Amino acid sequence: MNSPDQPLPTFDEVLLCTPQTTAEQVGLFLRRCLIPCSGGEKIYTMLYADELSYDVSCRAEELFQYLQHYNNTYRLVILCNCEREHSYIPSVFSRYKVHMIPQRPLAEIQRYLQHHYRVAQPSSSAASVFKDNMCVGIVSSKRAGVGK
Repeated sequence: MNSPDQPLPTFDEVLLCTPQTTAEQVGLFLRRCLIPCSGGEKIYTMLYADELSYDVSCRAEELFQYLQHYNNTYRLVILCNCEREHSYIPSVFSRYKVHMIPQRPLAEIQRYLQHHYRVAQPSSSAASVFKDNMCVGIVSSKRAGVGK
């Protein structure tokens, strides 16, 4: 985010974890991150790693320990819910824990995201539904189940 021209992460750089995430999915992700190749300087991110089941978490740790010997210059960020810091993955990687506070003002982060998510040529696309021709949007309500 140092420059508006820097791209957003690609699909292969992010793993959104849920309780249904399989060991195979985590394994593929860790292999992309930890096995050296000509992929460049990607930053890999596991989101909500605290949501992984215990079995998947154990297998992920074992694979990480095995693969990290192949590459000592990997760039991996694991984001977890601070309320679940005692689950398996946050506990295993706790010695690397860093409490993060965004370093950029919210307005600057919003401008960066707007730059990347704005549809260049407004047309009859779904993007015309969202404010300022954004191709993504968040719909929320204080009341659950009201037709969002």
